[in-house]
Amino acid sequence: MTHPKLNLARRLGLALVLLPWSLASQAANPALEPAVQRAVAPVPVGNTASTLPEGWHKGAFAEIFVRGYRDSNGDGIGDLRGLTQSLDYLKALGVRGIWLMPISPSQDRDHGYSVSDYRDIEPAYGTLADFDELLRQAHARGLGVIIDYVINHSAADNPVFLESARSPGSPLRNWYMWKSPGPAGWSIYDRNPWEATPNGSYLAQFNKNMPDFNLLEPAVVAFHKDNLRFWLNRGVDGFRFDAVPHLVEHGPDAWYDQPEDHGLMDQFRAVVDGYSHRYVVCEATGNMHKYAASDVCGSAFAIWRAGDIVGAARGEVKHIRRVADYFLGAPQQMATMISNHDSFAGDRLWDQLKGDVARQRLAAAGYLLQPGTPFIFYGEEIGMAAAAELKHDPKLRIPMSWTAEPKTAGFSTATPFRPVSANASTQNVAAEQARSDGILAWYRALLALRNSYPSLSRGSYDAPSVQGKAIAFRRHFNGETALVLINYGDKPARFKLRGIGVKPWKPVFPKTDGTSWTADAKGRHGLELPAQSVQVWIESASRP
Repeated sequence: MTHPKLNLARRLGLALVLLPWSLASQAANPALEPAVQRAVAPVPVGNTASTLPEGWHKGAFAEIFVRGYRDSNGDGIGDLRGLTQSLDYLKALGVRGIWLMPISPSQDRDHGYSVSDYRDIEPAYGTLADFDELLRQAHARGLGVIIDYVINHSAADNPVFLESARSPGSPLRNWYMWKSPGPAGWSIYDRNPWEATPNGSYLAQFNKNMPDFNLLEPAVVAFHKDNLRFWLNRGVDGFRFDAVPHLVEHGPDAWYDQPEDHGLMDQFRAVVDGYSHRYVVCEATGNMHKYAASDVCGSAFAIWRAGDIVGAARGEVKHIRRVADYFLGAPQQMATMISNHDSFAGDRLWDQLKGDVARQRLAAAGYLLQPGTPFIFYGEEIGMAAAAELKHDPKLRIPMSWTAEPKTAGFSTATPFRPVSANASTQNVAAEQARSDGILAWYRALLALRNSYPSLSRGSYDAPSVQGKAIAFRRHFNGETALVLINYGDKPARFKLRGIGVKPWKPVFPKTDGTSWTADAKGRHGLELPAQSVQVWIESASRP
């Protein structure tokens, strides 16, 4: 049941004006338990400044599963202090930002997407003070930190849901999707999403422990905005928003990517935009380009493009063409990736390419040198494989391989919460740091290149060309032009360039003895590309 004054406000078109009052009224409601009052307390705008430069998020990100990154206290679970101890490694890698998978208390106490408390830290990870210190140390190194935020649903043990479920007369009943009796004819992911209780049935698209919010209820929208301000006021540099096409449901055939989803994300992004130099990226498994629009999320993951990047690295012509042409029609603010924590997005890259290091290098170049904001799944940069004993998502969300130690991979002094990578004995940070020609050295070199040349991190994209199994494309920014060539084939190729002007070009990757070349009077030139190789040239007039 909704507060009667809020219903009146809706009829009068005053919902937005009265939202702060509504939440304040509910927070002070003596009928609500103290935990509920704390959960819904309004949060005003705090310090909106940033110590990071404008455009910092154009650099690459590392996606970090805190539970699986580094254990600082010997309990077998990764934590915030362990991550803080690893910041120098991340800075040396060359990323400019870190995306943390959910760090709030959760009902599952593992992947974290069933949030029990939106304004605290998972106890196994540490405290809010530990998080504040992580932010301070990351910012001191020029690294931004964004966190996962789950809008669509909470945990079933969240105090707000427990209050909503208490009775049909609860003041927060309308905060979730309740029906009595539960509707028939629904099927989401091969299951009936309506969960029956003695007090009615609630909608839970993903599983029974993840009840869906009613995001057509203005007070719920205000609640999420307050939660965002809670973290922004602490200095968080933005958010990765989870499952954004699932926010509004109109029926058994209209529960995905509804028009209201776009307007809601515009509102949430606007809250973040009120703070300087923040960044938002959304997970949308459909209509990704629409969600990347500036009036929706501002950026979204190009999830299904990962298959093309990996396919191109295997030398498959149809995928090579798609890699070359993607940014002719896609927004350049797309977030790119090869894999992530979800098995539906693909196995870890090492497993997809069956340990072929040359092809992993090509895959990395295929998304680190093109437009978009790249997201590197932790361990990808060292060739980390999944855990052999596990299946589905858990096999991907495993302890980071720091050393060759067989039981712990240097992740902890205790038995890790989950088995380590299948190839930890050979593919680990210590081993890769000792290899001048290893995968880690390759990622560092590509990221250093991207960070050194604005044309590669922020530039436009044009003139893609595919010849056999090789591609070429250009990037431009503020008078600087880069030419990138990738030969995905296992044989040398001669690439014929056209229309590139007559100014000299110099090599910046790989570094050579200063060799340069100039096209003929008609802007034509031919370059020899070794098998499975990458070349980057800068127009000499662009950079002294």
